[in-house]
Amino acid sequence: MMKKLFPAPLISLGLFVMWLLLNHSVSAGHMILALLLALGLPVLFKELRPQKVRVRHLGTALRLCFAVMVDTTQSNIAVVRFLLLPSQRRHPPAFVKIPLELRDPNALAVLAMIVCITPGTVWAELSLDRSALMLHVLEVDDAQAVIDHVKTRYERPLMEIFE
Repeated sequence: MMKKLFPAPLISLGLFVMWLLLNHSVSAGHMILALLLALGLPVLFKELRPQKVRVRHLGTALRLCFAVMVDTTQSNIAVVRFLLLPSQRRHPPAFVKIPLELRDPNALAVLAMIVCITPGTVWAELSLDRSALMLHVLEVDDAQAVIDHVKTRYERPLMEIFE
């Protein structure tokens, strides 16, 4: 019962305090409005909150973090090379459609973060049924190699961690 009334008690408390601080007022009207917002907004937006995260394999998560650090470093070097020596561009940019088996919303969010922090790649689109990811890559020699890289380096470990 309490969880339905207060789906996010800390967020409610934060909203209440923030409203009062931003308005520099503790008048009755501001208190009532702050209370309505603090209690109402979390209830209205509770469906937007992701599912609870359950990490199943900590070792896999650590290996994934290391792989992302290595890939991000390599991508940084490639982008710097591209910017400093544009005439030596090896391959053209391209959109690559990657079929996904990953379905967990938290895992998809982590995949989005990985792609977004990796220089030279941009998450362009996720199909409505979440079965395919459109990725823009700065230099693409072999689209299948990009697909294989994302699936083996990121998707497979994320499935092991979250699903």
